[in-house]
Amino acid sequence: MDLTKNTPENIEYMVNHIVTKMKMVNIGAVKSDSLDENKYEDLLDIYELVKKKNSFSPSEMQALAEELGQLRKD
Repeated sequence: MDLTKNTPENIEYMVNHIVTKMKMVNIGAVKSDSLDENKYEDLLDIYELVKKKNSFSPSEMQALAEELGQLRKD
């Protein structure tokens, strides 16, 4: 999968991976179709960070959830 391309499929893939890896309970708060496509690079950065880590502290989870919230469409 070529994640360098900003496509709806790539956005959905990354969001699903982030939600699954972080074991987020409120997955409704992060939906791929509610994210701003212009902030794709930011989502890719979050995805790369989440992919590298094996576990997350509560404060890291909170910070990542806030970052994802910043990617929503206005």
